[in-house]
Amino acid sequence: QVLLVESGGGLVQAGGSLRLSCTASRSIFRFNGMGWYRQASGKQRELVATITKGGNTNYADSIKGRFTLSRDITKNTLYLQTNSLKPEDTAVYYCNAWDDLGNYWGQGTQVTVSS
Repeated sequence: QVLLVESGGGLVQAGGSLRLSCTASRSIFRFNGMGWYRQASGKQRELVATITKGGNTNYADSIKGRFTLSRDITKNTLYLQTNSLKPEDTAVYYCNAWDDLGNYWGQGTQVTVSS
């Protein structure tokens, strides 16, 4: 049983920042990779950023230069630092992880950016 719990979402003005957290129920190095996806109301879920166990990252073009992934191994936590937020970043942000047996999702955390 793999559990992922997101936190850190909220309401922020355009140009502001939030740090989203994803805490796993086991060592994050047991996953092959982790990442963040988001889904805006009425839209498809889209990739935001991923990181492999070895540290290779992939960022969506829409957020490059504004969002950054980082990891705290001792806390079993993956972070997404979101800067220069825009109203179009408003969405539910979901943590994702995968290993040899499956693909896992958190419950999501709401990010709302006001103009």
